[in-house]
Amino acid sequence: MFEKLYDEHESVKVRFLGFMTHENRYDFGVIYTNMFFGKPLVVCMQTGRATLLGQDDVDNVQHLQQVFKLQSEEEANDLAQFFKFLVPPTSLHAEYEE
Repeated sequence: MFEKLYDEHESVKVRFLGFMTHENRYDFGVIYTNMFFGKPLVVCMQTGRATLLGQDDVDNVQHLQQVFKLQSEEEANDLAQFFKFLVPPTSLHAEYEE
């Protein structure tokens, strides 16, 4: 038996981006939604790793390195610079109302 927690339907904006640094190529899908406190869902198209990213997460280079299993802090810094332009500021609001 299960208890349904939520079942939401939403038309969302999805953006697919690819870019290269001196060392690596990156391909990401970014799903902008009203769910998850306004944080977009960022999916690495190469590895399938995904995370919700807010501005505070983008500024945390160690978090990016861990989530996307990056080899160096330099790679994480490159991603942080890239994501700063993709991740909108979020405001705290009640996500699930009764």
